[in-house]
Amino acid sequence: MAHPDAWRAAVSHPFLEQCQQGTIQTAQFNTWLVQDYLFVVEFTRMAARLLSAAPPADFDVILSGLSALKDELAWFREKAAERSLNLNAAPQPTCEDYCRFMRSLDDQPYAVQATAFWAIELAYNQGWQRHSPMPDPYAEFADRWGNPGFTKYVSLLEAQADQALAAAEVTFQVDAEELFLKVAHLEKDFWQMAFEAD
Repeated sequence: MAHPDAWRAAVSHPFLEQCQQGTIQTAQFNTWLVQDYLFVVEFTRMAARLLSAAPPADFDVILSGLSALKDELAWFREKAAERSLNLNAAPQPTCEDYCRFMRSLDDQPYAVQATAFWAIELAYNQGWQRHSPMPDPYAEFADRWGNPGFTKYVSLLEAQADQALAAAEVTFQVDAEELFLKVAHLEKDFWQMAFEAD
């Protein structure tokens, strides 16, 4: 994998380590949950834009992801209600930066969008999977993104992105690699944002 050090920082963070140890502070986890909900709202819009750019052969995988995102948003609302959290909060600067990045991909070719979308899903899959199992109440969070079904879905996204990149111009292949590195940095920053919560 390209940029192994940057990727390791994206998927192995003290926030995840302390979730696994059961020592993460409530304020830290609640900050992550609210901000991640806001992120997923924008990520859902990104998925819709990806679908609009995709060839019909790739529809099934992307549509399955959109269906899962529908369930995920409802699940976030349920978890927030259990913790009495306000999901109408403003995005923190780190979250807004990530959302702005996703919106910036609108005019990119499908191959580039598909690579960024896969990288984002891969980061969550590997981050939560590498730190599993987790104790309650974090076990269900680790299972949501670390389970074998989600891993298979991420592999299908990778195959679609690879196929699109193989047919793309070289300049777009370079762009896709730069976006992969950008996703790694954004993921690390997002964990750090939650980790630094008071």
